[in-house]
Amino acid sequence: MHDSMTDEQRLISDTVRHFAQTIVKPRAAEIDQADEFPVDIYREMGALGLLGMTLPPEYGGSDAETVSWTLVQEELAKASAAVADSHMVCKLMCDVILSNGSEELRRAYLPRMAAGELICAIAQTEPNTGSDVAAVQTTARRVEGGYSITGTKQFITFALNCDLAVVVATVDRALGRDGIGMFLVPAETQGFRRGSKTPVMGVRGLATGELIFEDCFVPDGFVLAQPGEGLKRALTSLGSGRIGMAAQSVGIAHAAFEDAVSYAQDRHAFGQPIAKLQAVQFMIADMSMNIEAARLMVRRAAQCKDAGQPIIREASEAKLFASQMANRVVNDALQIHGAYGYSRDSAIERMFRDVRVYEIWEGTSQIQRVIISRQILNVRH
Repeated sequence: MHDSMTDEQRLISDTVRHFAQTIVKPRAAEIDQADEFPVDIYREMGALGLLGMTLPPEYGGSDAETVSWTLVQEELAKASAAVADSHMVCKLMCDVILSNGSEELRRAYLPRMAAGELICAIAQTEPNTGSDVAAVQTTARRVEGGYSITGTKQFITFALNCDLAVVVATVDRALGRDGIGMFLVPAETQGFRRGSKTPVMGVRGLATGELIFEDCFVPDGFVLAQPGEGLKRALTSLGSGRIGMAAQSVGIAHAAFEDAVSYAQDRHAFGQPIAKLQAVQFMIADMSMNIEAARLMVRRAAQCKDAGQPIIREASEAKLFASQMANRVVNDALQIHGAYGYSRDSAIERMFRDVRVYEIWEGTSQIQRVIISRQILNVRH
C-alpha cells in the first residue's frame, strides 16, 4: 500500500507516524487510565496542520484530499484511539460548518477549530435514540429571530470541554425526519449546560458525557439546516465518519498485529519461539490478510469521495468490514499474548477495550448491513 502513495501522501504518512509514535503513543496508557482529554496533544495536532487539513487554505487548512486524511487517521489510531477520534470529530464538524454555515460562521470558527483553539461537538445521540437519528426528541421551537432549543443529548464526545456544538433537533416530532433541523450553538449560550460524565469501557479521554439544552436561543444566522433538511445534512457527515472509523479500525488492528508478531518471536514455549507453532502462524497470516483487505476498502471509499462519487455503500462496507476485522485481529492478538495480554499493563488489553466500540459508532454493524442491502436492492425506506 505504501508504494501506491503519491510523494505527498508518503510524506504525510511518515510525518504523522513519527508524531504518533514519539508524542502520542507514550501517552496512550496515561490518557486511558486518567480518562482526561489531552489538550496539549490536540493543540499540537492543530499546530502541525492536522486538524483542519481538509479545509481550504482561507479557513486554515491545506485542502488535503480524503485519502491523505485516512492515512493520518490510521497512524494516529495505531498509537491512541482517543487521539485519532478527536482528529476525526474535528474534521467532521469542520465539514458541517464549511458546507452549511454562512461565510460569517466559517470565518469566525473554522480557523480556530483548525488551530485546535476551539473544540466543536456533534450533539446528535439521545437517551432514547441511537442509530435512529430521525427519532430525536430535542426540540427547536420557532421564536422571533431564531429558535429555542430544549433537550438532552447523551454519549457526546467532547461534551465536557466543547466550545460549541452542532445540534440536531426537531421543530415537530410528528413530522419525523421532515421536522429535523441542525443548529450551531456556542457553549456560552444561556441554557447550554453540561451534564454528567459518561464512564466508558474504551476510547477513554474524550470528555464523553451529556449536553443539556434549556431554552437555548439560536439566532437565524446560526441555523445550519432548516427543518426538513437537517437529517439529510447530518447524515451526509456520516459518510466521512464511517471512512474514518474504518481507517481507525485498520490502525488499531495493525498495532495489535505488530505487537503479536513481536511477542510471538520473543516468547518461548516447548523449547522454541511460539512463532514457530503452526497454530500461531495461521493466526498471524489471517491477521495480515484481513488488515490489508480492510485497508484497500478504506482506500477505495476515500478515493470515491475525492472523485465526487457516491460513497454510501462504499463507506458502510469499509466501516463494517474493518470494524469487525479489527475486533477479530485484536482478539487473536490477545490470545497470542496469553495471560500477559489480559493484564492491565498490556497495550493489547487497552486495544481490546477500545476496538469494541467501532462496531457501534457511526452506525452499528447491523445498521451498516441495512444500508448496504438497500443500496444494492434499491430499497427505499
